[in-house]
Amino acid sequence: MQINLTGHHIDITDALKSYVENKLERLSRHFDHVINAHVVLTVEKLEQKVEATLHINGGTIFADATHEDMYAAIDALIDKLDRQVLRYKEKKGNHRGNTAKMIEAEE
Repeated sequence: MQINLTGHHIDITDALKSYVENKLERLSRHFDHVINAHVVLTVEKLEQKVEATLHINGGTIFADATHEDMYAAIDALIDKLDRQVLRYKEKKGNHRGNTAKMIEAEE
């Protein structure tokens, strides 16, 4: 997975970069068809905002999170993306097995 990290009104330190990369690895454990991820870190007065767009086979997934602490905002973002990726994975599952079970249940 290719990760593009951008900062608005913030300098992206090595610690932030490695933290985001380690957290995004969690998504690849569940679903390895993520092509690339674009993450934007923004600071607006006392509010830290993180946005991410994941490009996957068949579509894109977007999520954002805000918090007073940047690391907490990144954690919240990863939780949202994780739920969306798992939901997408369930929808794209094999439907052939489900229809065979439904036909047997009707009989």
